[in-house]
Amino acid sequence: MHIRDLLVDIHALEEELLDFERKFGIRSETFYAAYASGEEPEDDSWILDFGEWASIYRTWLTRQAEYRNEIQKIQQQSPSLAGLIRVAA
Repeated sequence: MHIRDLLVDIHALEEELLDFERKFGIRSETFYAAYASGEEPEDDSWILDFGEWASIYRTWLTRQAEYRNEIQKIQQQSPSLAGLIRVAA
């Protein structure tokens, strides 16, 4: 994936995460840590939301890692900020 595409995807995922954070009143990393440790939703109507939220968060983590890897590759060839911006444009 191209840097710009990764960034667009990251931002879209963050918007979805924000929707869940606003709905449930906690940050995604807090939710995900509890969810990943096996904590079950208190309300059965939350089950689908929790599954979707966890999936979006995992995808966001993956895209973040992909973005960092791509940036590191570019920085090996062109370590300046201007070089990064040129490649991303």
